[in-house]
Amino acid sequence: MRFSLSLTYLFSYNLLQFCGHTWIFANMTARFLSFGEDAQAGTFYFVGVMMGVCQLLSLLELFHIADGFEECRLFPRFMQVMERNVLLFLLISLEEFQSKPIVCVQFYLWNILGLLRYPHELFCLSGTPYFKMLWMHQTLSVPVYLLSAVTEGISIVHMLPCWSESEGTDSVQPSSPYIYSPFMLMAWLLLLVLGSSLTLLLLLKERKEILASWNNKLKKD
Repeated sequence: MRFSLSLTYLFSYNLLQFCGHTWIFANMTARFLSFGEDAQAGTFYFVGVMMGVCQLLSLLELFHIADGFEECRLFPRFMQVMERNVLLFLLISLEEFQSKPIVCVQFYLWNILGLLRYPHELFCLSGTPYFKMLWMHQTLSVPVYLLSAVTEGISIVHMLPCWSESEGTDSVQPSSPYIYSPFMLMAWLLLLVLGSSLTLLLLLKERKEILASWNNKLKKD
């Protein structure tokens, strides 16, 4: 019974995430095809809430790994989840940055990662793992994650002058000034560089192990 409940929960979770990312990707693409570059300015306004919901829900994935529902390394997932949620928190706090084109690029990269991952998870949970989907997830996710991490770093660098200009004004009223300090952003940027570098190495190692295991299984069959 416990296995059935956990399987149903995980399938529902991954299906919900897949639907959320699909809606965001379709909405952004439709707006871009309709309005061109003008659609970039309204990206956060139109899909920010749904993106926030998807990224907040992704915190549950850390508990999935800790509780043994998922078999994968905790650190890479932890870094990916925290990178996105911290940047979303900063975006919500800094309204003038929400209309920047880099936000649109960042959302696209996050959605591509989601669309590579969650369909693969659904196939695995349904008991019908698909090698091409596995290969796409393990191979394409690595360069997309690298681009996403670079874009996150660029976003934070561009945010630094905005926070410096906002200090001492009424545009930002944080509950704790240390959270919004440019020095805290610089510290997070350093952590992002170190953490994403280690995450990238672990993802490459994980890809090698999983594909090797799959190939050995095919040879035995």
